[in-house]
Amino acid sequence: MTSTRSILRTAPSSVSADAVVSSLLTVQTSGRGFLDLTAEVEKFVREACAVEGQLTLFIRHTSASLTIQENADPSVLKDLTGALDRLAPENAGWTHDAEGPDDMPAHVKTMLTATSLQIPVMKGRLMLGTWQAIYLIEHRRRAHRREIVAQFVGATEPK
Repeated sequence: MTSTRSILRTAPSSVSADAVVSSLLTVQTSGRGFLDLTAEVEKFVREACAVEGQLTLFIRHTSASLTIQENADPSVLKDLTGALDRLAPENAGWTHDAEGPDDMPAHVKTMLTATSLQIPVMKGRLMLGTWQAIYLIEHRRRAHRREIVAQFVGATEPK
């Protein structure tokens, strides 16, 4: 049984959501792999004058995805790439192969990861953990232009 003494939380804060701020982020990938979007997303939060609320990121594609993952050790991303490749290998005998042998595995990898993320914003900052970063995962071998919708809903500072 867990003792309640081991659980701490801050007092609840309450704000009125006075804004919906949106932007379309266009990213040119260089092919398969992870691309750190954290700095660009933080820039959007600053430009939105976000104080407190919820940030949603949504990728408009079915062969690339979004994730929040460790940013300290690059071997984590390498291992995650390997794990996804083992879960959805190119040589699995997929029926859908009109766009190349990496297309159907890319769809499966997107289904296993995420097309949207929700990140709380408090005191004007993304509430990511110390070792967390926001990544676009390109699942296709060749470079692609990817679009991500960023939308903040919440309280903002006057400009």
